[in-house]
Amino acid sequence: MATLDHPHADAVQRLRAAVLGADPAIAEGVKWNAPSWRTSEYFATTHLRARTGVGLILHLGAQARALPVGGVAIDDPQGLLAWLGADRAQVAFADIADVEARAPALQAVLRQWIATSDRKHGPGPRLKSADRPACPAPVPCHPTKPP
Repeated sequence: MATLDHPHADAVQRLRAAVLGADPAIAEGVKWNAPSWRTSEYFATTHLRARTGVGLILHLGAQARALPVGGVAIDDPQGLLAWLGADRAQVAFADIADVEARAPALQAVLRQWIATSDRKHGPGPRLKSADRPACPAPVPCHPTKPP
């Protein structure tokens, strides 16, 4: 991330903090050359090639599999999710201010998405906060605290 050359690098950094702040079991990695997040399996990947702003792709793993009973049901009162398929959705952000404004709603959606993903894949190892990889500076790991 230190070498990320993106017009919205600040929004990407804030998005990383928001995702990591949604659940202490979330760990970050790189999949498809972009920041990605997992609990028992990868469930979200940053969409760095968005035409404007930055996006977050939510998925239920890298391979298509049977959906949970009843399908993916996410309460999304702010309408963040743009469904790309039965098991994939995108959240688009215009800039860092947009990420900041919608971070609480995003975290609520992410907690539901993780619960759906964990039901689908079975419980995986849950990381304690102390075991989760640290955010590289200057990204605050706890977005509720001022940077």
